[in-house]
Amino acid sequence: MSAPKHFLDLHKVGAGTLREILDLGSAIKAGKYMADGDTQLLSGKSLAMIFEKPSTRTRVSFEIGMKQLGGHVVVMDGQGSQLGHGETVADTARVLSRYVDAIMIRTDDPAKLDELASYASVPVINGLTDDSHPCQLMADVMTYEEHRGPIKGRKVTWCGDGNNMAASYVHAAQRFGFDLTLAMPEELSLPQEVIDWAVGEGANITVTHNADEGCARADLIVTDTWVSMGDKDAEARHNALRPYQVDARRLGLAQDDAVFMHCLPAHRDEEATAEVLDGPQSVIWDEAENRLHAQKGILAWCMG
Repeated sequence: MSAPKHFLDLHKVGAGTLREILDLGSAIKAGKYMADGDTQLLSGKSLAMIFEKPSTRTRVSFEIGMKQLGGHVVVMDGQGSQLGHGETVADTARVLSRYVDAIMIRTDDPAKLDELASYASVPVINGLTDDSHPCQLMADVMTYEEHRGPIKGRKVTWCGDGNNMAASYVHAAQRFGFDLTLAMPEELSLPQEVIDWAVGEGANITVTHNADEGCARADLIVTDTWVSMGDKDAEARHNALRPYQVDARRLGLAQDDAVFMHCLPAHRDEEATAEVLDGPQSVIWDEAENRLHAQKGILAWCMG
């Protein structure tokens, strides 16, 4: 039996394979796999989804995506499964592997994701951990390229704290070949080893504590909510991140055709102003929709 094709993190999947997955998602979106009005690439397949963190976009996009590909979904949360009542991750992986064709998990601890993949005999997909959010990055790259063409060689600016999205942007910079500027407060920076990995693999990563400097001449500016689920010291985080708000003036420092992204949910007039979120350079709704299409590519690659 061949090893399952896990989708755990962008830096754990080769650049060529990531491009193959994106191309597959785009082809499915364009209707190139339609038969009799339906796309049935995963007919008869089943996906178990484990949610230890609440979700809107991840749950709906995976569930609808799986059903549109002809498959079935089982949804479990921490209270509705034995995983939340003492069963080990390893045992859960062994049992679910006997029932379903793939497992998606959205959790806090990345060690749970790795343990699940170690013991599962079916593909495991990272729906989010505190360390990374690779499915969102696939949607972001798809969205940028739909609007502006190849992302390779472009300047992408992350404006915010060194969270899981920032880490996945570092991974993506190496895999997709764009230049990444991280505009972050020093006290909320990414772990240095994340940046060191990308630089060691040839990525062009710049770190600045000046948001204007970071956003200047950017082709894409991305931000995220300042306080995520489980974050503590909300007031201190707000104080540190207030100088990194993306407003119209700051967006105006970027290229004339720059686009703005936010993985949502957004807190309007905090990390970004309503003027930017709703403005002509914002592609956040296309970005949200493309979670569905990018994840169809991931699902089809893992199970197809």
